[in-house]
Amino acid sequence: MTHTILVTDFDFSDLSIERDQLPDSDVEIVEGQARSEADLVETVKEVKPDALLNQYAPVTRAIFEAHSGIQAVGRYGIGVDTVDLDAATEHGVVTLNVPDYCLDEVPTHTMALILSVKRNTAQYTAEIKSGTWNWTNGQPIYRLRGQTLGLAGFGKLPKNLVDKAKPFGLEPIAYDPYVTEEEMAEHNVEKVSFDELLERSDIVSVHTPLTDETREMFDTEAFTAMDEDAIIVNTSRGSTIDVDALHEALVNSELRGAGIDVMPDEPPEHHPLFELDETVMTPHVAWYSEESIGDMRGTVAEDVYRVLEGETPINPVNEEVLN
Repeated sequence: MTHTILVTDFDFSDLSIERDQLPDSDVEIVEGQARSEADLVETVKEVKPDALLNQYAPVTRAIFEAHSGIQAVGRYGIGVDTVDLDAATEHGVVTLNVPDYCLDEVPTHTMALILSVKRNTAQYTAEIKSGTWNWTNGQPIYRLRGQTLGLAGFGKLPKNLVDKAKPFGLEPIAYDPYVTEEEMAEHNVEKVSFDELLERSDIVSVHTPLTDETREMFDTEAFTAMDEDAIIVNTSRGSTIDVDALHEALVNSELRGAGIDVMPDEPPEHHPLFELDETVMTPHVAWYSEESIGDMRGTVAEDVYRVLEGETPINPVNEEVLN
């Protein structure tokens, strides 16, 4: 029996990794480029897939209602906010992610953003390219050693960031209501409240999933509570930060700077954040290396195939469906 897997959308050059990972004899991979719910509904009705591989397209309740034969949705990445998990669970659709493919890349990129913002490297580079060579334009720059690194969230990625940050002399604290004080202490990290995180951090690094609880958790009130010399770095989900409030805080010198890898909508419309000297921007690339992209794509394709073959998947997000 041939399994049909629809790739809802992708910005890879091709799907050779997926095709190499799965047996040609009983898997047909169909390429889609749906970027809206309406587009995907039409594609699903036409293809009638057994499973979806998903990058950016919204996999909503309407998708599952358009074709009842979908057994699994494999999400390229850690976060599954493109998928309506409640609807997937109600329709018996296993949702899969890849929780461990970029455990080195994201902390490395986060550290790169911290260093770039703290040392004003982007501003200096832009000035040199425009003909200005003047170190005083980046003042003041403060010694990194001894500064407080505040982690919003304390999962695998921020734990790895702690290991990368300690040789620079950063002192970590973390806010995560779902992680115990004892677990943080095992990593020599102090557990704090959200208010303490804002008040004490010289650097805030965001590592939370996007939920109703975390949406725009960094807003005008949060930025007002932070020190004016503090910076914020986000390599998690764009909507955890109110980007308009961030822009206002930077323009009003209520924050020193920001390193932003993610935006609420991607690809984003032009935003005034992009024009500020105080921001270092990258295009949602913290997860990427040649090794990690291969791991991500191969792992989720294999896991979708396991579901279609009646086997137990490795990375189910809504495990209750399996029961």
